[in-house]
Amino acid sequence: MQLPWLLLLSLASAASSSSVNDTHLWGAYRPNLYFGIRPRIPQSLLTGLMWFGTQDYNSMSQTRHACTQGELDSYTWTKYDPSEGGIQVIKDSRNNVQITTEFLKVAGGDHGGSWAARIKGEPLDPLQISRTSFIFYLGLEGLGEIKFTGSSPELDDFVFRIVDGPNNVAVTEGPHSEVFKNRIGKTHFMGQPIPAGNIWQAKDIILQSIVKRAQDIIAPYRDPAVGAPDASFVLQLPDEIYSGSNLYAIQKSFDGEFQFDVFYESASSKQKLSSSTLDAGIAALSSSFDQRFKKVFPIPSDYPSQNKEALEAFSQAITSNLIGGVGYFYGTSIINEKFSFEWDEEDDAEDGSTSDVAKGPRLTEPAKLLTATPSRSFFPRGFYWDEGFHLLHIGAWDNDFSLEILKDWIDLIDENGWVAREQILGDEARSKVPPEFLTQVPNYANPPTLTVAVTAFINRVKAASTGPSDADLGMDFGMGASQTPFAEAESEPGSRSLNPEVATAFLKGIYKPLKRHYDWFRRTQRGQIKQYGRKARSRTEAYRWRGRSDTHVLTSGMDDYPRGPPHAGELHLDLISWMGLFSRTMREISEFIGEVDDAISYTEIEKAVLDNIEDLHWNEEQKMYCDVNVDDEDESYHVCHKGYLSLFPFMLSLLSPDSPHLGAILDMVRDPDQLWSNYGLRSLSASHPEFGTGENYWKGPIWVQMNYLALGALHNTYAVQEGPYKLRAQEIYRELRQNIIDNVFKEYERTGYVWEQYDPVTGQGMRSHPFTGWTSLVTLILTEKY
Repeated sequence: MQLPWLLLLSLASAASSSSVNDTHLWGAYRPNLYFGIRPRIPQSLLTGLMWFGTQDYNSMSQTRHACTQGELDSYTWTKYDPSEGGIQVIKDSRNNVQITTEFLKVAGGDHGGSWAARIKGEPLDPLQISRTSFIFYLGLEGLGEIKFTGSSPELDDFVFRIVDGPNNVAVTEGPHSEVFKNRIGKTHFMGQPIPAGNIWQAKDIILQSIVKRAQDIIAPYRDPAVGAPDASFVLQLPDEIYSGSNLYAIQKSFDGEFQFDVFYESASSKQKLSSSTLDAGIAALSSSFDQRFKKVFPIPSDYPSQNKEALEAFSQAITSNLIGGVGYFYGTSIINEKFSFEWDEEDDAEDGSTSDVAKGPRLTEPAKLLTATPSRSFFPRGFYWDEGFHLLHIGAWDNDFSLEILKDWIDLIDENGWVAREQILGDEARSKVPPEFLTQVPNYANPPTLTVAVTAFINRVKAASTGPSDADLGMDFGMGASQTPFAEAESEPGSRSLNPEVATAFLKGIYKPLKRHYDWFRRTQRGQIKQYGRKARSRTEAYRWRGRSDTHVLTSGMDDYPRGPPHAGELHLDLISWMGLFSRTMREISEFIGEVDDAISYTEIEKAVLDNIEDLHWNEEQKMYCDVNVDDEDESYHVCHKGYLSLFPFMLSLLSPDSPHLGAILDMVRDPDQLWSNYGLRSLSASHPEFGTGENYWKGPIWVQMNYLALGALHNTYAVQEGPYKLRAQEIYRELRQNIIDNVFKEYERTGYVWEQYDPVTGQGMRSHPFTGWTSLVTLILTEKY
């Protein structure tokens, strides 16, 4: 094998990294790839890893690069910390190889520090052939070029090196090996100029280069009597570098076990990296991660489990996959200001729309976003209502990192107060999205779960500053652990923002755009009360989702959940419940930062929302909360479908523990003929005529984030505060928690993945996988962090 492959590199970019926390500048921020490193700088340096088997010529057509469902046995970050790096294990039985990617950040200097990566592998089955070819590439988006020397204001001078491990073996024997002896076992490379914005298509460009060279080389061997050379002799990069190249690829081929290291050295850090740096650094990372995980996410000693070691490894993996699935995206998105369904059109004037706005989609100005992604294979982009749940988990591990993500989302709120529910920024992100979902509409909302993340942050600040809360001290049935006082908490990694002064400054910084966002919800999603003679204590607090179709309310997040027919006069229970929570959050923020008058106003709105939930949405005959619709006679009626929708006032803790309605809700929750199963709460009652029918997305399947909300309401409110149903709430909490944890863990061990949802009859994982977005909330459920 050829020894160190070296490039001195530079790039030019318009953005500066000075505003980014240096330990978070670099990361595995290309989560759509099995392994891709980049900095949080727009139009900057991108790296990626791809591989194929060389046991035959057909394997190259199945080159691994972008995460694809069903392609691999599994790929799992077993440990990942946003400041230090992580370890990922990939199992590829098609090519009989288990690959481990190790990523280590090395702090120092003024430009985000240096980093190192180790790619190593071994046969899954040592008795079978394991021949693989790996290509590591780096490319520059935007202005500038990669060349052999230079610098940039964003990253300063830097060096890339790739170093072989000590025991690598190449394929050297085979038909016609004497013809190829000058290239066998050596590192191969290419450098090519690529049009701006096309680096994300590196896989196709690199493979085309290999194919073009192979077509000429293989020509003399097409006669079956002559026989073809070994694939590893032919499927090689051309060893050519063109002037002005901004894409470089380095290829290494192996027979059996292998290892190679990649080093990115920032000149400003003045530190030389070596393989011993990785040896020591990864060992230290692994050890510190294990120790800290036991402290941050401990498994309660009384938790009934036969194998707590395996359960902890699972909990580490889903946490690591969530954080390792954080991506940095930059680019334009597509919006259409004037699109509307017919039942929304009469609201144009009150929504602030104007007739002179041109119809049709258009591209926005470029934007940036650091965001966790629900699924690296299926949903590698930002989703508004997923992100609030992501930040609950990320914030519990690294509060500072979670606020960087939250701040990027807040920065996306436009001057009207709107933020798109899907963030599809740039061509690479758009390439993974069906055309019908590309365009975002500025009068469409999504559940405002960022409020959940803000409330959780405020609670962490208060807990760190004051020690155990009254609720913690009052828990008498093993449902929580005391908090850490700030004097101790401030020394924890990622906890600088828990300082009350820092927290206050952050909340003041996001308050105005978040208030603008809140006002946008109240203005654009308002429902009608007086038009249909509805009786309610408040004449303003009623809401409905815009942008629904006959069969779907995508904006609600519960796409195909049964609703009434579309009508301009309908009212949606889940949205008014979210607005109750949003009002409560705004009150908490305003109280924290001293906006006294605003706090009073939010308190009044919150009370009006709670009153109207009772006045407009409770159906006494059905003993449940329901949507509201309008019939052909312009009379209001309730649309009642037992399922997640019915639980919203309960799940968001908007009901008091002594509510006369709580008993009926708990009965519905615990009834096996309705929502209860041995695997978690079903999204729709098993007795409903539409259970399991049609698209069957929200018509029965079990969703972890909704079960998390129910468990949180039980744990924090109904099972601890005095009321007639306290003991029943405790019993339901214990059983439901056990069911969720056991089933998700069982399916992970059976399949190697966590899933988007779970079958309400069998408990088996369903749809996209790995889905380490909100399904990873199982770690918080296990450690009782709500």
